[in-house]
Amino acid sequence: MNPELLAEFDAFLARVLPADYHERYADYRRDEALKIAYQAAAFDEGWLMPEWEGELGGHNLTEADGLALRIEGARRNVPRSPNVQGPGVVAPALRAFGTREQQQRYLRPVLRGDEWWALGMSEPLAGSDLASLRTRARLDGDHFVVDGQKIWTTQAHKSRWCTLYVRTDPDASKHAGISCLIMDLRSPGVDIRPIARAAESIDEFCEVFLDGVRIPKGNLLGELNDGWRVAGASLEHERDMVWVNNWVDVEHALRPVLDRPDLPGHVASEAGRLLADAAAIRFTGMRTAIGRMAGRSTPEFLLLKLFGSETAQRAGQLALEHGDGRADPHLFADRMESLAATIYGGTSEIQRNIIAEKVLGLPRDR
Repeated sequence: MNPELLAEFDAFLARVLPADYHERYADYRRDEALKIAYQAAAFDEGWLMPEWEGELGGHNLTEADGLALRIEGARRNVPRSPNVQGPGVVAPALRAFGTREQQQRYLRPVLRGDEWWALGMSEPLAGSDLASLRTRARLDGDHFVVDGQKIWTTQAHKSRWCTLYVRTDPDASKHAGISCLIMDLRSPGVDIRPIARAAESIDEFCEVFLDGVRIPKGNLLGELNDGWRVAGASLEHERDMVWVNNWVDVEHALRPVLDRPDLPGHVASEAGRLLADAAAIRFTGMRTAIGRMAGRSTPEFLLLKLFGSETAQRAGQLALEHGDGRADPHLFADRMESLAATIYGGTSEIQRNIIAEKVLGLPRDR
């Protein structure tokens, strides 16, 4: 990375983060107020979406420099967005598929964190299998009328808006006939019920019940019945964020294990395997990024989510069982947080299906 750019980034971090941030990172990493302030500052000074233009929180960097900056930020444990799906999934979708009016209304608030967003994807009996959704939307004049239910909707109770995936053509094939609507979560007919958590470190999930919710026709994101493409393109923007975070999380989880002066041999061997896996995640991620920038097909990218999330879980378990200072509550919180890694962004079962279909060429259930 350009040394001058890195020095500028260093100066920004020194201004906006507490002086003892790195020494007390375990305490600060779940500080929501700090995360909110950091996201706003990063947007205002162009570090949030480094490849994008300045008015959208960027520095107009090349894709390569933007990735390098994201990796540098992850290595330095910069605060992650408290509403990660907002800038990570919703903003790219708005930029790629939104009308000019939609972009002018929603892009800046979601990027800066002024308005939080939820993703209305998972449903009972469908889970991460978006193509199996049953929530219906029918046109009634200038509005869609929506009935159905979503589940595991992260932060719905704290969010103002939702990208809601609905079936608008019930006669189409399983992966067609889906549309994406921008829904105001304060609309009549929306009932949000938080789901109890096992620990504070776990994301806040909700059930969302939709009973005759009216959504203006102008809130269609992308084309009618083209929601599958909107979803796929949106989630692709998570690709680098997920593998970078998995790699950093594995190395972070292993520190209390490697700090033990009396580390048993079998534990050292397992820690070594996990460190090797973390390196494999890093190098595979870099290879896919370089290939993508060169316009090459990178099917190995499809392995990263599965491999990275399961490695992060194993590292969290090892730290909890054998870390130096096993009574440290942060180790338990980290382990509980890691349990969600194989669920968010598509469960391991769905990831294996994707690998079977897109890498191995096995037939897909239609």
